Amino acid sequence: MAWGPIRVMRKTVLALKFTIYAIGVFAQILGENFAARSRARSLLPAPSKDSELQNIVIVGASFAGYHAARIIATTLPPQAFIPYGPYLNGASEGRVRWIQDRVAEVGRTTVRLVRGSEVIPYAFLVIATGSGANDGLPSRVRADEKSEGLQQLEVIRTRIRDSKDLVIVGGGAAGVELAADAKHKYPEKNVTLVHSRDAVLHRFGPELQAAATKALTSLGVKLILGNRTTDNEIKNGAVNCSGQRPSSALVSDLSPDAISPTGHIRVKPDLQIRDDSLPNVYVCGDVADAGVRSPNARSAMHQATTVAKNIVQAVTGNTPTETYLPFWADSVIKLTLGLTRSVSYISDGNAELLWPTKEKDLALMSAQAWKHMGATPFEDQGVPPAMTGL
Repeated sequence: MAWGPIRVMRKTVLALKFTIYAIGVFAQILGENFAARSRARSLLPAPSKDSELQNIVIVGASFAGYHAARIIATTLPPQAFIPYGPYLNGASEGRVRWIQDRVAEVGRTTVRLVRGSEVIPYAFLVIATGSGANDGLPSRVRADEKSEGLQQLEVIRTRIRDSKDLVIVGGGAAGVELAADAKHKYPEKNVTLVHSRDAVLHRFGPELQAAATKALTSLGVKLILGNRTTDNEIKNGAVNCSGQRPSSALVSDLSPDAISPTGHIRVKPDLQIRDDSLPNVYVCGDVADAGVRSPNARSAMHQATTVAKNIVQAVTGNTPTETYLPFWADSVIKLTLGLTRSVSYISDGNAELLWPTKEKDLALMSAQAWKHMGATPFEDQGVPPAMTGL
């Protein structure tokens, strides 16, 4: 189908906007890394009197919580809070306390842990608990130890390998990728993708939907759209990729009015929880009701930056001034469509851009994620023993 001049113009404008955005993000990353090293080598101004004994507790250590921890750890004088791993190596010794545990209860001034019922006081609390899936895999690994997670992955891999007919429920990004990869890996299997909407990837634009549909059908995946499965059908062997839900249960008792109908935690523009009685509680990442159209690691880290800067300002005796606004370019994604193909996608609401690419890395660029988090790819060097599970 031929493109009209208006459509071409919109795509050109989008490409220019995204190029400028990418340059800005690269410059920001360089600036943050340089600033972190500089702060670690230099003496900071003395903190305010009230900040000397303040704990900053971060609940959750995915992209949002981890990034917030890194910024705070390399900015403030020694404090105690809950982060983890080599991503925080820029912090001076004694600034970081790593606790691998689950939070049983969040109070107005304390956090109670599950193991041993330890109670940790806080002056500031960051809720970065993200989102979860009822059935865990393939969207989430429900495990506290690496060895347990590997066992869970092996179970689902064996189920897929040994099955003749594979039914995947949910046509979002996880469902589309799993269906395409499974059919590519095992072309002899009958792979069916069931989705409740009229098109896969319904949160994205029609061009990406069309590209994904074409790739799935060309691989031989059977699509059943506009239909739902029953709970019994899911329990009887279907792989459930039917979406994730915000992990906000910890806050539901503390501030029930702050929980939105979708289960997200309502926030103010500065990402404080929308509860005036809790001015020291911040929220970031997938669990935050921050107006993000397609939540992902990029938007979570930008929210974490806002939260971290506001806490640093407060601890050093200043009024927090940072606010968060969702940015269209944060929604860029890369979608695998089989083991050797992928498509990158960006939209500003007026136009869509797609970049089809051939894939050679079966690890799907996971080494870059390891490097981003400060770890040696595929090794557990520098990671606390409690994190390895081995």
